[in-house]
Amino acid sequence: MSLTTCTIHVTQRQDRMLYLSSDLADALKLAKTRNVTLMLGSKSVALGLKLLKKSGNHLYLPHSLSNQLRLPRLGTSMIVSHDGKELRLGPMIGILTSVNRSSEAPFGSRTEFIRSFMRVNSDKAFYFGFSPSDVNWSQETVTATIPKSEGGWVRKVIPLPDVIYNRLPSRSAEKLASMSAFKQRFVKRGIPLFNWSFFDKWDVYNLLEGTNAFTHVPESKINPSSAQIKEMLEKHKFIYLKPTAGSLGIGIYRLTYNPKRGYYARFRRSDKNVLLRFSRFDSLMSHLNRQVRSLNGYVAQQGIRLIEIDSCPIDFRFHMTKNNANEWVVAAIGAKKAGKGSVTTHVRTGGQLMTPEQVLKQIFGSRADTVLTSAKESAIKLAEDIERNYRHTLGELGFDIGIDMNERIWMFEANSKPGRSIFKHPALKEQGRASLQYIYDYCLYLSRFRARRDT
Repeated sequence: MSLTTCTIHVTQRQDRMLYLSSDLADALKLAKTRNVTLMLGSKSVALGLKLLKKSGNHLYLPHSLSNQLRLPRLGTSMIVSHDGKELRLGPMIGILTSVNRSSEAPFGSRTEFIRSFMRVNSDKAFYFGFSPSDVNWSQETVTATIPKSEGGWVRKVIPLPDVIYNRLPSRSAEKLASMSAFKQRFVKRGIPLFNWSFFDKWDVYNLLEGTNAFTHVPESKINPSSAQIKEMLEKHKFIYLKPTAGSLGIGIYRLTYNPKRGYYARFRRSDKNVLLRFSRFDSLMSHLNRQVRSLNGYVAQQGIRLIEIDSCPIDFRFHMTKNNANEWVVAAIGAKKAGKGSVTTHVRTGGQLMTPEQVLKQIFGSRADTVLTSAKESAIKLAEDIERNYRHTLGELGFDIGIDMNERIWMFEANSKPGRSIFKHPALKEQGRASLQYIYDYCLYLSRFRARRDT
């Protein structure tokens, strides 16, 4: 396999010939080749090959063939020769999401993030965003939303991509059978799609049960009965009730049992943190049943006494990505300090973003580096075990991880489409950029624009 970068030009010539500079032909080992198939995403054209005595890596394509390939833009991209007979331009990286017709923010609140991703090596790849309704299966094309170099966006019909990064924002839409069938059509065409769908909290428990990494998962019960909740409270003294399909900490209850004072429920209501006390367990359950009607769709999770600063618990968001060698890496870590009286460490409920080094040095002193290394190793094992038991391709995970005073590592939640709020911390902006680079590198791996190795 030969891989390099080239500059693409379109000419007004009428022949079906591809013209390569001699430097580019040498780089691709094509000096003696006379005919090639040029591919771009799902499109291909067969044409003759001629060499030009010109320095630099240049490719010249007749205008009619450029239209036939539906080339998204001129300029530079990568080019790969697998066997000296097929040349592929690209990679074509599609971001699957919801698209509106706004010229300023076509991807809504995700526009800034998607544009940031599209800036990574933008001179070596063709990026575009698209929604399910943008795909024309019979033509094997996409009406894509493409960034313009001078700013703004343009809609253009281009080939199906080489790889798809799934950032569909709706949990309910992704659960539809039609959406699953839509994504399967790409897979059947050999187009890799990663981050298949959102996880439910119980999905993660099932994926990890029986693995070595399961020791990092707190005891949990799905659709807990009153008897199970009472048993867990007596055993652990406090537990969390979480909706299985929840996110952003919405709908979470922290229940506490004090043998001398009774039962407590802490939760968020109307943008305020609420704490209620109940003298009897039955009173607590009556209140819960009024609030959530049914605990079906909830998980009861063992509470863990986490490390604290100013009597406020701390947990950590580990942003995990795959790299160009198909290995899991810790791309970034943010520490989150809970707000006073808050059930969670989310910033929107009063939480504070910190760096892990700030937190661990304050709590563990000289052992801070050792604790952080142990947490990173645990996070990688968790990612590897989840992936091993998951049916689809994963490229990114977000873990909510806690550390107790005994230095034990706990994983509370795993997200297959992690948010990026930790990168708002000034000290984490560089890690935010690095995480996007890793995703780009993984796209190269999946689309075979980088040498793959078996794993």
